[in-house]
Amino acid sequence: MKICICGCNGRMGRMLVARALDTEACTLVGGIEHHSSPVIGRDIATLISRPPIGRLIEHEPLSLFDAADVIIDFSSPNATAAHADTAIITGKPLVVGTTDLESEQITALATAAQHVPVLYSPNMSLGMNVLFSLVEEVSRVLDESYDIEIFEIHHRTKVSAPSGTALELGRAAALGRCIDLSSSSQRIRDGYIGQRPKGHIGFSALRGGNVVGEHAVFFIADEEQVELTHKVNARDVFARGAIKAAFWLWKNNPGLYSMKDVLSLKKV
Repeated sequence: MKICICGCNGRMGRMLVARALDTEACTLVGGIEHHSSPVIGRDIATLISRPPIGRLIEHEPLSLFDAADVIIDFSSPNATAAHADTAIITGKPLVVGTTDLESEQITALATAAQHVPVLYSPNMSLGMNVLFSLVEEVSRVLDESYDIEIFEIHHRTKVSAPSGTALELGRAAALGRCIDLSSSSQRIRDGYIGQRPKGHIGFSALRGGNVVGEHAVFFIADEEQVELTHKVNARDVFARGAIKAAFWLWKNNPGLYSMKDVLSLKKV
């Protein structure tokens, strides 16, 4: 399977380069970066201090999309939306792990999915995607007497809060409760805020050190507490999940998929 990596010089991009080079059934055709990136024109293998493989980093995606079987995108929200358009033009499957997508960028992926296979997940960890399903199911079973709180901690350089994964956990919990997350969530608590609203989903975020990512979902009643936790020790888990998703998506039909499809998790 021939892969093009968008956002190849990012934290996750370099992990994907390493994972693709170490996967016998994968061939890297090159990578995409912003036109002002200092790595444009470099051999993609040199990003991770490997010997050159004759595949370059470019800013124009069309030719590399044409050469690839599957595109893996961990770039930026606006770039991802543009890459979705290029995927339509070239007819190539697109795996998206870019976080913090807004509604217009999600719409761009949905539009592309009418023409090519598109898989989007804010977290490519296999374990986390199992947790998404567990949170939805527990939320469905436990009623509003169980308050839902979502906690996350990440490295000091993370620029958004709550994390995209925390919000996806919130969406899973809201889906289980059949409520709208945007109108039933509490993301900031400061000062005299009164009682906790019944049925709301609360979020809290910590930042520090080089923590890759920890998430916990609490279901808290008067008599008991249920806690579901996931911790990541190395970013390579996301790269492994993205490569697995790419192999799954490669021969699929057009449509908008998630890691639930890859893992054959039950959809309710």
